[in-house]
Amino acid sequence: MKENAKTKGLWRQDPDRVRRDILNSAVAEFARSGLSGAKIDDISAKTATSKRMIYYYFGDKEGLYARALEAAYAKVRDGERKLDLDALEPRAALEALVAFTFDHHRKNPDFIRMVMIENIHHADYLRHSKLIRDLNEGAISRLSDLIARGTASGDFRADVDATELHWQISALSFFNVSNKPTFSALFGASVYTREGQKRLRDRAVAMILGDVLKR
Repeated sequence: MKENAKTKGLWRQDPDRVRRDILNSAVAEFARSGLSGAKIDDISAKTATSKRMIYYYFGDKEGLYARALEAAYAKVRDGERKLDLDALEPRAALEALVAFTFDHHRKNPDFIRMVMIENIHHADYLRHSKLIRDLNEGAISRLSDLIARGTASGDFRADVDATELHWQISALSFFNVSNKPTFSALFGASVYTREGQKRLRDRAVAMILGDVLKR
């Protein structure tokens, strides 16, 4: 997109909106084409800014990719915080967290593809992001607090580990999106109907609760 008075005015009036615009388009483009295949020209064409301003804000394509990865993680962690799990009883809080994670990943396939791409890069960009480390440490800390409450109330087993529980929740929610094309091609798309997805979400909640609840 060429620079004009309208886009220049937007940079000056609301630079945060411009950056959000760029990051939203960048997440979609990187998720679609990967780091090597994505083009700054294509990202610029989908935003109210110019290629020059993208370089001004983010330095280069790798810098933009790193910030887009951070934005993708920030979105899911922000959604978790908004659940206000501390206000719920431990069992209800864990049910809400599992259901949210399943639904968030289903509704945000670009996040899943960004994580898959970062795995291809051996987590090189994620590893150097303090923001992502802090975001995920916060998620584990909140889950640890939830587990502690559930253990104290007698609802949860005493040996539940927060990192392992996060892995289990992520695995059930992630596979549902990451393997949708191959699973559908092999077995049909019945599990991806609205009813099928609700059943899978309910089963994911039941499986996690079944493993964590004190017998």
